[in-house]
Amino acid sequence: MRAALAASEARAASAEANLAQVRAVVTTSEAMIRHLKLEIAKMRREQYGHSSERRARLIDQMELQLEELEADATEDEITAVRVAAKITNVSAFERRRPARKPFPAQLPRERVIIEAPSSCTCCGSARIVKMGEDVTETLEVIPRQWKVIQTVREKFTCRDCEKISQSPAPFHATPRGWAGPNLLATILFEKFGQHQPLNRQAERYAREGVDLSLSTLADQVGACTIALQPIHDLIRAHVLAAERLHGDDTTVPLLARGATRQARLWTYVRDDRPFAGGAPPAALFYFSVDREKTHPNRHLAGWHGTLQADAYGGYNDLYRADRGPAPVNSALCWSHARRKFFELADIAGNVRKGKPAHEISPVALEAVARIDALFDIERGINGMPAEARLVARQQHARPLVEELHDWLTAQRAQMSKHNPVAKAINYMFEKEGRFEAFTRFLDDGRLCLTNNAAERALRGIALGRKAWLFAGSQRGGERAAFMYSLIVSAKMNDIDPQAWLADVLARMPSLPVSRLPELLPWNWSAGNARQVAA
Repeated sequence: MRAALAASEARAASAEANLAQVRAVVTTSEAMIRHLKLEIAKMRREQYGHSSERRARLIDQMELQLEELEADATEDEITAVRVAAKITNVSAFERRRPARKPFPAQLPRERVIIEAPSSCTCCGSARIVKMGEDVTETLEVIPRQWKVIQTVREKFTCRDCEKISQSPAPFHATPRGWAGPNLLATILFEKFGQHQPLNRQAERYAREGVDLSLSTLADQVGACTIALQPIHDLIRAHVLAAERLHGDDTTVPLLARGATRQARLWTYVRDDRPFAGGAPPAALFYFSVDREKTHPNRHLAGWHGTLQADAYGGYNDLYRADRGPAPVNSALCWSHARRKFFELADIAGNVRKGKPAHEISPVALEAVARIDALFDIERGINGMPAEARLVARQQHARPLVEELHDWLTAQRAQMSKHNPVAKAINYMFEKEGRFEAFTRFLDDGRLCLTNNAAERALRGIALGRKAWLFAGSQRGGERAAFMYSLIVSAKMNDIDPQAWLADVLARMPSLPVSRLPELLPWNWSAGNARQVAA
């Protein structure tokens, strides 16, 4: 009985170890599958752009799921190793990990040398000679360091005339110059780029031993806004010099008498990269307390060209034939048109909301499929010269658009005007000339099929609303729009906004006005900034 009991316990322990190994293998495999799916989704997004409204959300969701699965896999791996260590006849599970990339070469290295043995560990002899070394690299982070820079200006007196000579005081980006450019850039980017309000920054600085009040930080934000005005003016002139702009707006809560009201942030984006244009991309933001049509009229006063936007009626005054200096051409967004059909054909979304799957409209599903065919053509010509894009659209996209027009017209004739699908169709045909605005891209290779460039510029604001909750005042909203113009333009040119702001604030006070264009995001590089600092 004792032998049988011992054998039973051994079998149970072995089964437990095997189960732990199987669980570790399963979770590791799931994590690897999620990782590969995420990589595929990112590669598709980089190559083709946003093929649907849900792509960005799906990638975020996949990243969160991957985090949890990786943590689960690590827990199960450690459990399997511990259980296997108790059993002699079960080998420990070793998780397969992807090859880790080497640490960046530019990072400083700190050598920590373990004390060498003074004698042979085998025979005890003292006659040992170094034959090499093994180096294990561990990535570590140093907490933020604060320092005070003392700028000393020595005074000299003349023995002949007894006059005092002294070097002039250095220029500072803000009055009194108590905050260095890197600190100012950190405050600005944390507030407007990372959506960390000043009160949270003040709390974190206090925990690090530097007591900076909220009013002190706010004073520097206001001073930097004035200091950076010339750079903002150059970006604004660059954006409004374009013959084609993307326009969009989003809601922003504005504090008003103890509550909040719905204000607006507008953006106008210049992005010529889809047709291989040479002009660098940039974005211009404005703030308003409402969504009246007077705001686009004011923002684009004196500008004429083609505006790619949604069908918001507030832009209609821009399209009037008697507008001076010239009317703006309307190019409407196919993503907005597709979205109205997609919501009626989103099977997964309806199921998630508790709606039965049979409510999916076959007409809406067919409309989405037909519009997706246009998107497939656009992915293939993205980044090509405007002439090549125009030829491809005339050859491949125009027949599809004409067929879609006839098909939608026929479908609408068979429906009640209260039918949701009919309302989605009417979005494209509601007013005279609206479908012409949807098809304007067929005759101009510079135009895009969608207005996604403006929506991408507004994405950070949508993500940050939950962090900063509301704009404290109209001036605060205007200041935020000012800073978003700088930060988003820097991001669009693939440079670090914080490093760029720090260099601009450091160099601009002593730079002549004629050389200010050197500091624009598309003319700036981190390498040049380091050379200037040296």
